Amino acid sequence: MQERVNLLGLSGPQLREFLVGIGAQAYRADQLLKWIHHEGMTSFDDMHNLSKIFRQQLAEHAVIEPPVIHETHKSKDGTRKWLFKVAGGSLIEAVYIPEPTRATLCISSQAGCSLNCTFCHTGKQGFHRDLTSHEIIGQVWTVYHQLKAEKVFLPGATRVISNVVMMGMGEPLMNTDNVFSALHIMIDDLGYGLSKKRVTVSTSGVVPNIDKLSDALDVSLAISLHAPTDELRNILVPINKKYPIKMLIEACQRYVAKQKNRVITIEYVMLKNINDTPLHAKQLAKVLGNLASKINLIPFNPFKGSEYERSTDEAIMLFQTILMKAGYITTIRKTRGDEIAAACGQLAGQIKDRTSRQARFLAKIPVSEIASSRDLS
Repeated sequence: MQERVNLLGLSGPQLREFLVGIGAQAYRADQLLKWIHHEGMTSFDDMHNLSKIFRQQLAEHAVIEPPVIHETHKSKDGTRKWLFKVAGGSLIEAVYIPEPTRATLCISSQAGCSLNCTFCHTGKQGFHRDLTSHEIIGQVWTVYHQLKAEKVFLPGATRVISNVVMMGMGEPLMNTDNVFSALHIMIDDLGYGLSKKRVTVSTSGVVPNIDKLSDALDVSLAISLHAPTDELRNILVPINKKYPIKMLIEACQRYVAKQKNRVITIEYVMLKNINDTPLHAKQLAKVLGNLASKINLIPFNPFKGSEYERSTDEAIMLFQTILMKAGYITTIRKTRGDEIAAACGQLAGQIKDRTSRQARFLAKIPVSEIASSRDLS
C-alpha cells in the first residue's frame, strides 16, 4: 500500500496537484488549507463542509500529523520552548518570544546542523537530517493552535504570532525545498497570513541559495555574519571558506536589489576578546559598506563544552556606539528564557546529554536488576 501523504506540509499549489492526482477537484485545496491551518483540524471527519465520499478519499490517501511534543517549558518572562521528537528520534526546538507589540516564533529547519560554527551549541550536536515541510510548518501549527486555545493574543488583536524567524536548529538554505514550501504556507492568507516582512530566513551564508530564495519568495533575510574579516570568520563560521565575506555581501546586494525596500539584518554574536573590540566594530562598518542593513548584536549564551565567553556589557555597548556613529541602526538582543535553555540547541543538547548519561549508567547494571526495578514501578 502506498504511504499516505501528510497534508500539513503542502502549500496551496502542491495541495491542488495532490488532489488532482487522487482524482479530486483542485478547488477543494482552499477548503482543506483553512481546515488544517485556520481551524487546526487533524481529522477529515470533522471537516463538515466536505462530502462524505471526499473525506473517505482523503483518509485513504492522506493524513494530517503534526510533530510530537516531547517537552514544553515556560520562562518567568513569558518565553516558551517546545521540544519536538521527529521521525528517527531526533529532537528539534521552537521558541516563542512575546513582547508588548509583537510575538515572535523561532523555528528549526534541520535536526542538528552540518555547518559546525564553533560557537554554536546545535553545531556541536552534529547533523542528523533535513526536516520535512510538514515538520517545519508543524512547529508553527502546534504553537499557533495551542496559544489560540489558551487565548494568548497580542494586545488588541486576534493574532497569537506576528513574526516567524527561521533561526532555530539547522541551516534553512541547506534545505530549500522543504523550507520554501513551509514559507509559502506561512505567508498564504489560507495558511497563517503573515506579512512577508515579518517572516525571516537566517543563513550562515549559502550564497547560491540566497539567490534561489530571492527568485522563489519575497521574505526578510538575516545573515549570521559574526566576524568582519575572512581570517576570523573562517574559524567561527567555516562555510566562509567556500563563500567568503565579499561574495556573501554581493549576494545580499542582489537580494536587496530584487526585493524592493528590503533591509538585511546582520546577526553578530558577541564573543569576549574574539570579535568584540573597537577595531572589529570599525572593520564591520567598513565591510558592510553601503549595504541596506541593520545590525543585531547578540550576547553569547555560554554552554557546557564551549571555549567562548560572553562579551562584557561595556564592550557590547561600545561596539554598538561605534556602529551607530558609522550610520548603522544597531540593536542589542535582549537575553530571554535563560532558565529554560531557550538559546538555539541548548535544551535538545541537555536532553541528549542526559539520555546518553542514563544509557551509560544503565549499561553498567546487570539486566536482571534493570528488569526487577521496572517491575516495582
